[in-house]
Amino acid sequence: MQASSVFGFSILTLAALGFVGLGIQPPTPEWGTMITEGLAYALTGQWWLGFFPGLGIFILAVSANLIADRLRDIYDPKSGARMSI
Repeated sequence: MQASSVFGFSILTLAALGFVGLGIQPPTPEWGTMITEGLAYALTGQWWLGFFPGLGIFILAVSANLIADRLRDIYDPKSGARMSI
């Protein structure tokens, strides 16, 4: 398993555990818990309380995968990818 997929999987696992209530306990902020708390306000028109923590998780997971893939392309000569800067 590649390092990028392990890191991305870890981020998503921690967020999922926080979402179902098995992660870090309040008052410590955690993205999964923030999404769960934001769901209570989603129907009242305050959709952003759960949206932005989810967006943060998405951006972090995608950027970690892109950075790890780029580093693999740079440092693994056997990958067959062309290096263009």
